[in-house]
Amino acid sequence: MGAAEPPPRDAAAESSDMADRPEGHGSAASVRPKWWVYVLVALGIGALAFAIGRFSTFGGGGAPGPNAADVGFARDMQVHHTQAIEMAMEIYRKTEDEDLQRISYDIATSQAGQRGEMYDWLVQWGLPQTGGPLMEWMTDAESGHGGHGGDGTGGVATDAELRAAMGMATDAELAALRNATGTPADCLFLELMIRHHEGAIPMAQAAIDLGSVPRVAAVAGGIAQGQQAEIDAMRSIQLRLGCPS
Repeated sequence: MGAAEPPPRDAAAESSDMADRPEGHGSAASVRPKWWVYVLVALGIGALAFAIGRFSTFGGGGAPGPNAADVGFARDMQVHHTQAIEMAMEIYRKTEDEDLQRISYDIATSQAGQRGEMYDWLVQWGLPQTGGPLMEWMTDAESGHGGHGGDGTGGVATDAELRAAMGMATDAELAALRNATGTPADCLFLELMIRHHEGAIPMAQAAIDLGSVPRVAAVAGGIAQGQQAEIDAMRSIQLRLGCPS
């Protein structure tokens, strides 16, 4: 999952952005499209993945059907990706760091495409997009864990606890990211996204270990490999920016 370069823009579009830009804003913002352009890009890639998946994802009539892990992964990773796209678009809109621009653009567009494909899996399987507690399907996926449906004491974990186990940001953390600017915003994004990616990798590995559909395993493998590479890149940016550890 290599970092994609944002698409080139024509002079008229850049001129329009400069006219709308508040006086005194940094030079990087003067050449960056408005954030809603990237919403459209991400949605477009998701729609493309949806269309491609409908005709090519599961192919032959002898392909194995989905089991609980395939279905749970498709549902929970859509939830996970949705928040990653939101955070990536937020930092892309306001960061002036070129490395962060590239990696946030890549996260938003690649995960929008994956989310669109997962949505279509469930459509093809004739199943709803939601259902059951988060991560319930991961039971026995990791040695010594006994699944993620409980709180470790025999009780049932809350939705907030399950989201934390997935590495997801809280509402307060998302609000802080929206309100932050400059280097503090960059550092907060990196902290939240690294944790977010670290939560996705065990989910992807569980889908590989427990699922029955080859395409699901292939996508999960790509997620695990790509997000680990992005974690390494984001840690490097943290060091360069001098973010608190």
